Amino acid sequence: MSLRDTKALGHIDLESTEFHIRSSMHGLGGKILEELLNSDNGGHQGQKIICDNDSEAEFKEYRNKKLQTVLGNISVKRAYYYDSASKTGHCPKDKDLDVLGTSFSPGLRRIMSRVGAYRPFGLGHDDIKEMAGISVTSKEIERTACQLGEDVDEFYKKKEGPDNVIPFPPAATMYICVDGTGVPVVKSEAVGRKGKHEDGEAKTREAKLGCVFTQTSVDKDGYPVRDEASTSYVGAIENAEDSGNRIYKESTMRGVEKSKRTCVIGDGAFWIWNLAELHFYGAIQIVDLYHAREHCWKIGKEILGADKKKMMLWVKNRIKELDQGKVEKLIAALEKLSPTTETEKESVQKKVNYFDKNKERMRYKKFRQQGLFVGSGVIEAGCRAVIGQRLKQSGMHWTVKHANNIIALRCCMSSNRWDDFWESRTSSA
Repeated sequence: MSLRDTKALGHIDLESTEFHIRSSMHGLGGKILEELLNSDNGGHQGQKIICDNDSEAEFKEYRNKKLQTVLGNISVKRAYYYDSASKTGHCPKDKDLDVLGTSFSPGLRRIMSRVGAYRPFGLGHDDIKEMAGISVTSKEIERTACQLGEDVDEFYKKKEGPDNVIPFPPAATMYICVDGTGVPVVKSEAVGRKGKHEDGEAKTREAKLGCVFTQTSVDKDGYPVRDEASTSYVGAIENAEDSGNRIYKESTMRGVEKSKRTCVIGDGAFWIWNLAELHFYGAIQIVDLYHAREHCWKIGKEILGADKKKMMLWVKNRIKELDQGKVEKLIAALEKLSPTTETEKESVQKKVNYFDKNKERMRYKKFRQQGLFVGSGVIEAGCRAVIGQRLKQSGMHWTVKHANNIIALRCCMSSNRWDDFWESRTSSA
């Protein structure tokens, strides 16, 4: 081919040559892989073996299995054993090779699940074809990614406990951040749920995302510095109780009990502080400064919006009080406002209640003097990067199960545990 291209074009068509050689090498690699996998006499373990349920299974025959790999299609010879007591049969070699119930090799499933975690399923097969020279359907990518998402969830559960603490400097401050973001779902997943849509019905379900990160230093100006590669994520569409358990288990695995300080940062939602009191009693609680500022802007625009200059000055003063942690002065200023309608009166009272309930979580000057973060930018960025970029694209509607599978994959990858997950599969095979 290269010679023909040279004669026709006057030079080698490098792009065409690259893909041609890759295809040839895949073919050769596939034959080598097939020979290697079949060099063990099909995984024959004798005439009889003991099964996991302690019953005895007898060797019956050899069976071939077609397997699609990163090097192409191969055929694997496997010894088949039959348990007459339970009337079930299996090939032990399938478990050893991590191909139980699938015709895709672990390496190919790894590629498929990663693409499915990052790209719409309908586009993923084109990416794999272009980049890896492998043909799989979008439905196969979807099934594989969702199954691996379930496996990731099991991987996290197995790692729970004191023996699996991820080491970090014991003098560090550990931050627990939690937030929620809506994920568009199919109609059946939103039945009976109230929403903000015009018809009053919900179109989304809230995915609760939690992140854990550490801080061991401040910069020359005294601002906190997040430890590099210290952020990990967990999340799912689930109730507040389950979400609390999930983030608590993650923080325990990260060694929260050994941290010098623990801080919980949230946007002021009631369920977040319930979670903090239940799982992180005694932790420093901080309402995200930027959310608190937003409340000042909203009430300022609602009550004083007709006079922009007056409104800007009022909000500027309230934010100054907020930054100084002088929440009582801010509340006093709110109570001096002159709302003219019942709606405005209710809005002012809601803001008074909001700041009064959270005043001890808004001592921002004190928090900064302690070298602490006062913003939830990490978790908000996580909501966009971990959930939004994949699950909230135009036209997408998810089942809760599939959404949670993809969230699990993306949390694992974003937490730099992807390699650990695959290594665990190898060790357990």
